[in-house]
Amino acid sequence: METILADVLNHDWNIQRDAGDSWPDAIDELVAAYPQWADIFRAFDARWPETIGGAHEGTVEILRELKAAGVPLYALSNWSAQKFPVAEERFDWLRLFDGIVVSGRVKLVKPDAAIFEYLLHAYDLKTGDVFFIDDHEPNIVAARDLGIHAHHFRDAIPLRGELVARELLA
Repeated sequence: METILADVLNHDWNIQRDAGDSWPDAIDELVAAYPQWADIFRAFDARWPETIGGAHEGTVEILRELKAAGVPLYALSNWSAQKFPVAEERFDWLRLFDGIVVSGRVKLVKPDAAIFEYLLHAYDLKTGDVFFIDDHEPNIVAARDLGIHAHHFRDAIPLRGELVARELLA
């Protein structure tokens, strides 16, 4: 399993799905390339929802407070178009967003500037008015390079502090 995760179902494979490549076609390609692991790949696809972790409750609480305070909320997520509906079913808090851009649906991925520009254009946002939160440093750098204020997320407590300092939360 470690070999499969490191050499096959790794970050590069996943980012291609996030960029809009077909999940079913990718599984078929893996089965053809590695027939000895066909059952594993099919099980990974069929049982993929089990790989999704739970919500970070402290962060969801902040999201709900921002919504209650009338702060416009938009999500920008690297995720497969075919698999994102699983998250939409599981996480009711996704409905708190005023808009969501899913990389697999628009065939662009973070940290490419084009996906940030897509979000800005789609929702008529101005870079200086956006406060972007992400847990992946290259995405933070990309946002800042565009003039977007950004917070490198590691924990809900420092995030809350920055939101209070920016007067987005009381």
